Amino acid sequence: MSFCWVASLYVKGGYLDEMNDLNSPFPLSLSAGGMSRRELLAALSGSGVRLNASAEVLLNDAVFDQQRLETFSVVCRTVGQLGFSDGANLSSIFERAEKLGFSLCPSIAAPYLRLTLTDQESAPDNVMSNGSAPSSSITVAAPPLDNDDDFPKGFYLRAVNGVLWLRGYHATDKHIWSPGDSFAFKEKDLPLRINE
Repeated sequence: MSFCWVASLYVKGGYLDEMNDLNSPFPLSLSAGGMSRRELLAALSGSGVRLNASAEVLLNDAVFDQQRLETFSVVCRTVGQLGFSDGANLSSIFERAEKLGFSLCPSIAAPYLRLTLTDQESAPDNVMSNGSAPSSSITVAAPPLDNDDDFPKGFYLRAVNGVLWLRGYHATDKHIWSPGDSFAFKEKDLPLRINE
């Protein structure tokens, strides 16, 4: 089965540029939390998810022992869809997303999103690190666990040669993300409207 994860992501047969493809799993309801760190790591391993060293550093944080379950809607948008045709830095991306009605995902969201998106299409290449977001990756927009530039800033999801990855990334706010780079955001809850 082929899915279009978000605009400009690779699917079998080529690239799609539609934001709301009928086969897209987004928006999706995501439940994050409810597992200890040990249980979460076991779930990732049991699902065949591979981690890089930066993801392991991030997952070592006590925030992943959160037992409170949080359910929210996740949407994906490219930097270009947020209005940055020439790309933008991370703080500008997050600020624009906020103005468009999205918010950052909870810090614990990425591993749970990786466990949910099991049918992600394999990337068209196997380049794992090149100083920019890899092709067909989805960066999870979340607050950093540590503001030190030497500490990983967050996670991205990718599938390479049929293997699901949860990878940590490093980036300073000077890094310019490309218009085709994709981010997962939390969709803000809309206030209930009561007809009078």
